[in-house]
Amino acid sequence: MRLGQLGKSRRALLFEAAAWLLLARLSLLVVSFPRLARHLGTVVTPTDPRARHAAAGNSPDAARLAAEIGWAVTRAARHVPFKAVCLPQAMAARLMLRRRGVDSVLHFGARIGYAKPIDAHAWLDAAGVQVTGYPVADAFTEIACFV
Repeated sequence: MRLGQLGKSRRALLFEAAAWLLLARLSLLVVSFPRLARHLGTVVTPTDPRARHAAAGNSPDAARLAAEIGWAVTRAARHVPFKAVCLPQAMAARLMLRRRGVDSVLHFGARIGYAKPIDAHAWLDAAGVQVTGYPVADAFTEIACFV
């Protein structure tokens, strides 16, 4: 579907997603990760009840919104003039959801890599919706998450 064929609200969501992707990418380039992590939320283990609660959600409106934001972020990431891989996508979607009062869980995983010693991946859940970074390969082991 072309940009001109989208409704105003979806088009606005795409532009917002592109702006947040740019901010996330720039943040990753200029801010140390420990400093950046303080703004991502509280680090918990993947089995922490807070992670399950935030990922589950309980509102159909929140689920619809999470799905729309996931759509916008993944579509915008394909067309921005910079590399917007899993972590900037998860960060952008998390910020967009936070602005709208929807809880989310930002997951971090790792696996032994082929081209490099370790591969990492980030994905985001909110309101029972797989927002960004899915599908997650079975070889990835979740090591931490932000709530």
